[in-house]
Amino acid sequence: MIKYSRNSFLNTIIYISISCVASILLSCKQGTGKKEDHLVFRYNEHMNILSLDPAFARVNSDIWAVNQLFNGLVELDDSLQIISSIAKKWTISDDALKYTFSLKKNIYFHKHPLFGKDSTRSVTASDFEYSFKRLLDPKLASPGKWVLNNVDHFKAQNDSTFIIQLKQPFPAFLGLLTTKYCSVVPKEVIEHHGSGFRKNPIGTGPFKFKLWEENVKLVFRKNELYFEQDKNGKQLPYFEAVAITFLPDKQSEFLQFVQGNIDFLNYLDASYKDELLSTTGKLQPKYKDQVRIVTAPYLNIEYLGIYMDNNTEETKSILIRKALNYGFDRNKMIKYLRNGIGTPAENGFIPKGLEGHNEKIGFGYNPGKAQELISIFKETTGIENPEVTITTDANYLDICEYIQREVEKIGLKVNIDVVPSSTLRQSKATGKLDIFRASWVADYPDAENYLSLYYSKNFAPNGPNYTHFSNKTFDKWYEHALRETNDSLRNELYKKMDSLIMDKAPVVPLYYDEAIRFTHKNLRGLNANPVNMLHLKKVYKTTP
Repeated sequence: MIKYSRNSFLNTIIYISISCVASILLSCKQGTGKKEDHLVFRYNEHMNILSLDPAFARVNSDIWAVNQLFNGLVELDDSLQIISSIAKKWTISDDALKYTFSLKKNIYFHKHPLFGKDSTRSVTASDFEYSFKRLLDPKLASPGKWVLNNVDHFKAQNDSTFIIQLKQPFPAFLGLLTTKYCSVVPKEVIEHHGSGFRKNPIGTGPFKFKLWEENVKLVFRKNELYFEQDKNGKQLPYFEAVAITFLPDKQSEFLQFVQGNIDFLNYLDASYKDELLSTTGKLQPKYKDQVRIVTAPYLNIEYLGIYMDNNTEETKSILIRKALNYGFDRNKMIKYLRNGIGTPAENGFIPKGLEGHNEKIGFGYNPGKAQELISIFKETTGIENPEVTITTDANYLDICEYIQREVEKIGLKVNIDVVPSSTLRQSKATGKLDIFRASWVADYPDAENYLSLYYSKNFAPNGPNYTHFSNKTFDKWYEHALRETNDSLRNELYKKMDSLIMDKAPVVPLYYDEAIRFTHKNLRGLNANPVNMLHLKKVYKTTP
């Protein structure tokens, strides 16, 4: 039975209200008209920010802020290429175990009284040695210490040379070093502030910390010591400041965007998606002159996970698991519920855009096949009215209700349990849910990141294997891929693992996500990218 409440009616009222208010706002002059407006980048963070310490940059809201303040050895560009940051160059030994980084000169920390007469000092390899040791310190309890799990040791050979020795070859290691966990931090400031470093950050990034009224406003100012320049030799960043607000309501955030009080939106929320976009993903006519839309493939997959260690006959059965996969039209779901944003996940768990993605595997819409599988299940088990329960949070209720309606047409009853996001995260980690709505965003651009969700040694809550899928052949291939340094052979292993996952069906892939950004027409240089990172050092506004 579909659980309907006031939601559908309220969403209609909200949509009408937003449309009316947005039309009024569009008829007014955008923004405040202040002379300094073009020097400040403004955005809203509805998820709030918990810490500005890179060792705790686990969620996007924290990662975006930390990215403006800190640098590591290397970083990702918008094409997922690993490029230099503080490291000028690097070499990898023939056995793929030793990484030697040569650091750039004249990289300075943000100014702080602890640095003495000049209020700053240059970064040396010893700072990276300290930062990595800190990341591994059990007293710190950083959620990012796992990025160094395969590191045997590291050391500063001299001021400009940093060496990392791995336990075994791991081709994705450079990608791990692009995470914000691996940012360089100054020892003297850390030791002075202790845990207070979370709100007194000192890094090397394009912006420096200025003010934080928690839950109200966060302000960064331009770092006058920043080391990067644009192609014309002009020092970055272009903006004088970044101002972040914390409105928790997405509808209010949208209206602030329409009014010109914030500079971009980073997602398409159900409360205003039809106001902004048509079902084909095009801007509605009334916004074409004011708004620009920027999209890119996003290394995020949305899916339903099925817990394999449960006692429910339906979810233990591969017949039901495959029937779920065949039983709904992902193309229709994307068109009408996502306004064309995203790609139907009909080809495995590894998203498009990554090596290892395989167009020859997966599940397309096949209601006849789904009905056949359910009939076989009924005959072999004697269960006349099979049913399953999907647990989700409110953000994805519309998608789960769509799956519910479609799958019930083929003979499988679906119940939907809506819980708070925090409860969903905790319950899926502790194995309390038969089927749960989840997503996985890549920490680094390698398909291994996705396949780690099905490695038996990664069982949640101690790892990301929330389904508790276990298969000896998969584990053997996974461990082989970790050691394989030949790219083509490793990618073939990835395809074989993804094919095995689809064959056993512990998961129902929904869609490969798409990064989407809405900006005002005067904003330049803000691109979308596959890891949905917010890069502001090359962004600027044109003046009227």
